This record gives sequence, structure tokens and C-alpha cells, in this order.
Amino acid sequence: MTAQITPVTPVSPVAPVPRRLRLRPGAVVGAIMIGAVLLLTAIVPMLPGFDPMGQDLRAAMLPPFTDPAHPLGTDALGRDLLDRIALASAVTLGMTVLIVVMNALIGSTVGILAGYFGGRLEALVTLLSNVTLAMPVVLLLIAICAVLRPSAGLTILVLGCTWWVGYARVTRNVAASLRRQDFVVSPLTQGGDTIWVLTRHIVPNIWPHTLIIAATDLATIVLITSSLEYLGLGVQPPVPSWGGMIFDGQRHLGSDPWLSLLPGIVMLLAVGGVQFLSQQFTAETRGSLLRKGGMR
Repeated sequence: MTAQITPVTPVSPVAPVPRRLRLRPGAVVGAIMIGAVLLLTAIVPMLPGFDPMGQDLRAAMLPPFTDPAHPLGTDALGRDLLDRIALASAVTLGMTVLIVVMNALIGSTVGILAGYFGGRLEALVTLLSNVTLAMPVVLLLIAICAVLRPSAGLTILVLGCTWWVGYARVTRNVAASLRRQDFVVSPLTQGGDTIWVLTRHIVPNIWPHTLIIAATDLATIVLITSSLEYLGLGVQPPVPSWGGMIFDGQRHLGSDPWLSLLPGIVMLLAVGGVQFLSQQFTAETRGSLLRKGGMR
């Protein structure tokens, strides 16, 4: 009696993101820095009397730590700086996360399709990537703002549709290498569906690479959005933003430097914390990819 051998489909070597980060000094410092910013953003709006737009000219230009009602002082219109910095943090960080998510989704989708199917689609994506890289984002946004009114939504749309090239290039290369692997070819030869193969074997092996790029992009996008806000191309007054508050405060640098220093310090904490955490996250994830065989 002859034994029947059932063919076994090779298993996709999915490389998971590490479940925890080792408590290294850089990660601890980064967590403390970004945690302080997040606590400021979350707790201050819940305090009694929170009013980042309220004006009181009688209490204008109060220095920090001189009035219990305004712990960080007030600006030239008597608006509470603590309230405005908290709202500015929520606005800038929210825009940053949304932009990074948009770029990750667009770039990863385009890169996976180009790398998996190849041919003319890959050539088209390569051409589109080169054209996108050749366009300076700031000049493009200035040109669009000359026609349309500058706004936070416009900034999100422009940056969300122009910063995806890095994701596309990495995911295209990974998808191109994965499509030749046994765990991808074998299900197709046995009648497997292309969509099933993409979602079951290609995407799980690519999203760790996408997370690495997204983690390193967070600090860059914060700086870009703040720079655009400083130039008046992002969030528009009276809604506060880090870049806008720094721009407004620079008129008083000689007499009242805290107007620019306080939002600048908060932005420094956010960018520095994200950088420390992203470097640790990137190192841990790459190590996991190498150990699991996901880095090809």
C-alpha cells in the first residue's frame, strides 16, 4: 500500500515587530521627553478655565511663573501661553500623525503593487517617484497657496501626497524579492488567489519595514510642518501652532524671549523624544527582521 504524501505549503517567514523595547538610556530619555509633551497635550485641556483663544489685554505680556492664573505667562493679547501651547501641540502632532499615516498607506500600497507585478507598473511607479522627488515641497505648497487659501487641511493634503516615495521604494524592493520565494510561488501554483497571497504573505512581511520608515519620519514631518507654520503656510490664526507661536514671539525676543522659547522647548522635547524612541525602535525591529529572516 502506497502512502499518499500531502503537499505542504511553505510558511511565510513573517518577522514581527518586537513586543517590547529594551530599557536602554536612549529609550528611557525619549519616553520621558515625548511623555511630557503628551501629558501637556492631554491634561491641560481638562483643567478649569482652559481657553487658548481668550484675550485679556490687562494681563498682556505676563512673564512665566508670576501669576497663578497664567503659569507660563501670556502673550501680547493676554492669551494664556500654557493653554495655547497645549492646543498647538495637539494640532501639530495630530497633523504629523495623519501625514505619516497617509504617506505610509500610499507609499506601501504603490510599492507592493509595483514590486509584486513588476513590468510597466513598476516603470510607471519609478517615473512617478522621480517626478515627486524633483518637486520641492515648500515651493509646491507656496504655488498652491497662491491659488488656494493656506490651511491645515491643504498642508496635510500636500505633504500626505508627496512624502510617500521612501515607503514606495523600500516596499517595492522587498516585494520584488518576496515574489520569487517558495512561500509565495507555491500557493499560486496550487491555484491560490493573488489577493490572498498579497494579504497573507506579502503584506505581513512588508509592514515592519514600513513601520521603520514611519518611526524615522515622525520627527522630520514635525519639523517640516512647524517650518511651514512659521512661514504662514500651515495652520492659520487664531488657532495656535508651534511654528506660528515662534514666529509671533520673535518680535519680542529682546524683551520677552519666553514667547518663542516656550513653544520651541516643547517642540524640541517632541522632536528629541521621537528621535530617541525611533532609533531604538528601528534597531530592535531590524534585529528582529534579521533574526527571523525577514530582511532580504
